[in-house]
Amino acid sequence: MRKRRSATRQPKKINFNVDPEHFLNRDISWLHFNRRVLMEASDKRNPLLERLRFLIIFSSNLDEFVMKRVGYLKHQIASGFTHRSIDGQTTEEQLTNIRKHINEDLERQRGIYLELVAELERQDIYIYDFDDLGPEDQEYLKNYFKRKVFPVLTPLSVDPGHPFPFISNLSYSLGMILKNPQSETILFSRVKIPEVIPGLIQLPKVEGEKKSRFVTTVTLVRSNLNLLYPGMDIQQTVPFRVSRNADVDHREDEAQDLLILVEEGIKERRLAECVRLEIHRDTDPNMTNFLKDSLEIVDEDIYLMDFPIDFSILKSIVDLDRPELKFKPWSPIIPKAFFENSNIFNLIRQGDVLVHHPYESFSGTVEKFISSAADDPNVLTIKMTLYRTGDDSSFIRNLIKAAEKGKQVVCLVELKARFDEQRNIVWAQKLEDAGVHVVYGILGLKTHTKTTLIIRQEHDGEIMSYAHIGTGNYHSQTSNLYTDFGLLTCNKKICEEVGEVFNYLTGSSLKTDYSELLIAPINMKSSFMNKIHQEIKNKKAGRPARIIAKMNSLEDEVISEALYEASQAGVEIILIVRGFCSLKPGVKDLSENIKVISIIGRFLEHSRIFYFAGGSEDYHAGEFYIGSADWMHRNLHNRVELITPIHELKLKEKLWEFIDIMLKDNRLAWCLNEDGTYTQKVPQESEEEQGTHAIVMKKTIQREKGVS
Repeated sequence: MRKRRSATRQPKKINFNVDPEHFLNRDISWLHFNRRVLMEASDKRNPLLERLRFLIIFSSNLDEFVMKRVGYLKHQIASGFTHRSIDGQTTEEQLTNIRKHINEDLERQRGIYLELVAELERQDIYIYDFDDLGPEDQEYLKNYFKRKVFPVLTPLSVDPGHPFPFISNLSYSLGMILKNPQSETILFSRVKIPEVIPGLIQLPKVEGEKKSRFVTTVTLVRSNLNLLYPGMDIQQTVPFRVSRNADVDHREDEAQDLLILVEEGIKERRLAECVRLEIHRDTDPNMTNFLKDSLEIVDEDIYLMDFPIDFSILKSIVDLDRPELKFKPWSPIIPKAFFENSNIFNLIRQGDVLVHHPYESFSGTVEKFISSAADDPNVLTIKMTLYRTGDDSSFIRNLIKAAEKGKQVVCLVELKARFDEQRNIVWAQKLEDAGVHVVYGILGLKTHTKTTLIIRQEHDGEIMSYAHIGTGNYHSQTSNLYTDFGLLTCNKKICEEVGEVFNYLTGSSLKTDYSELLIAPINMKSSFMNKIHQEIKNKKAGRPARIIAKMNSLEDEVISEALYEASQAGVEIILIVRGFCSLKPGVKDLSENIKVISIIGRFLEHSRIFYFAGGSEDYHAGEFYIGSADWMHRNLHNRVELITPIHELKLKEKLWEFIDIMLKDNRLAWCLNEDGTYTQKVPQESEEEQGTHAIVMKKTIQREKGVS
């Protein structure tokens, strides 16, 4: 397996000329994004079980935020780093504001959860405490506990011979104060609720009733502790959960083998310092202080709860077969052209193809592209980047198949895709065992581009290249939930430059003069800056000037300042940013011509699209780009990213139709205010409700049926 080639990492430079008043705090902005997710759980226009799903997503998002961002800020303090954020806050001030914001949202979450529980009961879905059940149900659960739960539980007590047990990240535990009635000794004990046990246990349905009845595993364990501690006096029991720092610092510049380094980092994360303790608010202060001291945390790391600590257990309810309580199912459509052309390479030679997931099938287009390449005897080479992929990945299977058939197969596997490192290590080793040339890319840079290049010998003997350039990962499962675009092309210039990018990743190419592609960290940022400044020139020259950019997050201060300059020149700027945004829109004499909207709904908006008017009122004459990068410092400087132009008219029309739908959205859209808060758009009296996802699904069906 090839080691990573070293590159000069470009750490984020502190720009002392930036005015903090021009920017919003990125972490608070991200928390506002997650608040918008939480609001979907309270929105009665969403089906009941989908609202419960949003509640789970909010909680999962918050877990990741605490592990990554709170962990990062705490690491800064521990390292003595005194840098202020872009909006002028010290690290301590940021942590204080983050805690305040999280506590506010936890109160919102509590109220929404109680509301949803009441609505679930109206739909004959119940969550019971063990003590509320009748004798027959209790007997069933006691037997269930003895057969399926008790054997996998391991009580760990603390005494002079047994130190405080290690509490793993995000593990759900019961803490107990025990008293030995013989010796009068008081001790602490802990039982972990293993992940192999479902968080909710469904009770058998009573004949003639439609009720779905559940009991939490924590309640069940709590009610049977006498079997774990026979003869002991259980004086107090409290559920709690620990979150640990996921911001592990890898010293790649000193690494001899990246595989070993990443494996060590996974172990370090497991053992990393505690950054959050979630515990029931009625816990005895002595128990709380004992856990605080044992985990070496401070009061600010403790969050008091009185509702489920681990909301992921509610997935069992979301997965119930109750279609009337869910969104209408959506089956991605395979575009007609893929049915009409048995050979996908013939289809691509007829013209570039732009696919939009999950509206259009990922398996029937992108997966077909790779599987066809693996099976086609005329394909000589397959080169692919993998950032995240699923557990049962068809891409891995097809790359292995292609290698076994004697094709040259090169796969760049990004080992440092956060929280997917272990999976990617396994895939890298399996690919290498099958004869695939596995590389890790460039030391100091994550490879985030989503790109495949296929080299094929045509019937006339000529060698042709075919490429897929996407905005999302090669991940079949998330392709049904994330909205992404992908370009399938055999454009000679684009494919040649994609080949140069692979040479950059696997070899020693120093090419910098890309004329088609925008490549980070080579020419992407400078190209975007040039395009923004060109719009300023167009406006000053009296020509049409407009910028529309869609992405996941926006944080780069240099690009933000360029957008401010463009706004002051009169350029119309619309930013569609799903997640956090550090730029302030609508500020007098700064950003009056900038509008920022966020689309939150049943699909996660993941695609990146960039449009520059180029001096023309006709959008066809403008420049369109799609690719893997957001306007963030890390994407533009510390990652290998690829953005491609879209040249063909029909593809531009498809992108513009999607942009226009988003700009008219009055159902899923939120508008960013100057102070960092968001206001949800709602239909006016004379307007119909227009939600992006519903409209695009409808138009996708109409397009395939030939309905205009």
